Amino acid sequence: MTVSAPRKVRILVVDDDATLNRLICAQLKGAGYDVTSAQRWSEAREALERFEPQLALLDVKLPDADGLEILPQISEFCPVLVLTAFGSIGHAVRAIRQGAIDYLTKPINPEALELAVQRALATSSMQREYEYYKRQAQSGAGKALLGGSLAMAKLRKMIGVVGPAETTVLVLGESGVGKELVAAAIHQASARAAKNFVAIDCATLQQNLFESELFGHERGAFTGADRRKEGLIEVGEGGTVFLDEIGEMSLALQAKLLRVLETGHYRRLGGTKDLNSNVRFVAATNRDLEAMCRRGEFREDLYYRLSAFVLTVPPLRERIGDVPLLADHFLNTRDFARHAHKRWSPAALDALMSYSWPGNVRELRNVVERAALVSGASDEIRPGHIGDLRRTPGARRDFTLSFDHAPTLDEIADLYLEQLLGDRALSRAEIARTMGISERNLYRKLSERDNRKGARDADTQEVR
Repeated sequence: MTVSAPRKVRILVVDDDATLNRLICAQLKGAGYDVTSAQRWSEAREALERFEPQLALLDVKLPDADGLEILPQISEFCPVLVLTAFGSIGHAVRAIRQGAIDYLTKPINPEALELAVQRALATSSMQREYEYYKRQAQSGAGKALLGGSLAMAKLRKMIGVVGPAETTVLVLGESGVGKELVAAAIHQASARAAKNFVAIDCATLQQNLFESELFGHERGAFTGADRRKEGLIEVGEGGTVFLDEIGEMSLALQAKLLRVLETGHYRRLGGTKDLNSNVRFVAATNRDLEAMCRRGEFREDLYYRLSAFVLTVPPLRERIGDVPLLADHFLNTRDFARHAHKRWSPAALDALMSYSWPGNVRELRNVVERAALVSGASDEIRPGHIGDLRRTPGARRDFTLSFDHAPTLDEIADLYLEQLLGDRALSRAEIARTMGISERNLYRKLSERDNRKGARDADTQEVR
């Protein structure tokens, strides 16, 4: 996808004084802004949809509306700078409470206007950055990609190669290896690092919710959509959008994503206007997309678009030498700060390094947290504090599936599910990880199993 050139900031001027409106527009155009105007609320409403302004200058008195009453509707689209000849503290307070970003009184000084516009745009930018960093802190993005093994050294080298490029990247790896950390590292190594890194989990949202999260939606697009919402493509403008577990995306959404990758255009849910995308996409999955393409579960053309550059994150069992470093790191993270005084006994580290870690780094972190808690007041974490790693949730187990006849594939799948469900140490999420599928797909398989069981019971009753 070709990256769009930086666009001029779009400003809408709404004022019924034709002369003042024209002067303000001329001044802002001379300052390098892309400006359009309206003299009535009916005209402004149409311009909001058509022009997509990034800032609106709004007169308090319009022929067909009270500016302060319509201000909340405009602020759904963009920040609003209020203009009025009725300068008073009361008007200013009301404007701010209604959602205005700033306030200017008439007659308007040209220098004061430009300063107010610059300040409003900067404030809006800072608000977006605040939301971005809050999401970063909540998601854990930006954490270090740790490991001194050769496998991790190679991975970091490849991140350094692909980071500065604009190509789409596909990150492959088992559940829990840290694919989102790799995507964040790619973003940090790019020219987009100063912009947003936004992530969406394709496995956890229903189709219409996912489409709304990624593309945004218009007011009334679906039940409960009472206002316009920016999608992550807009939030990530100039930055990176990370699509986790992309193998769980529906075929219908795959087609829409392909259009964005091929054309750079997309539409909000319920919208009719094409919007331009200026983001880099990084996708990740623990599934075999090539096999899914052969089964018709994943679009082949989308797969080729996504796999322009593929990075494979090694499982923890292939870099077992990194376990002590990671275990120490987890003990000293902010989440575990109360355990920072603790240390690992040599025997405990041997136990950690003797395990195959089927749940990868995520499982190691959980084991460290449990061991730190179980060790209580002890400064040293010993093997007894770790427990039996073979019974750690997510661990691989040996299964024996016995039949007194040649079973069908469905019968094998049903018995396998029964054995996993019978293990009380496993949650539904851990069963899904063990099977290499999403939790949503697990519930679908459980429903299919129940339907088959019901059909077999009905057949048995009929025979009786």
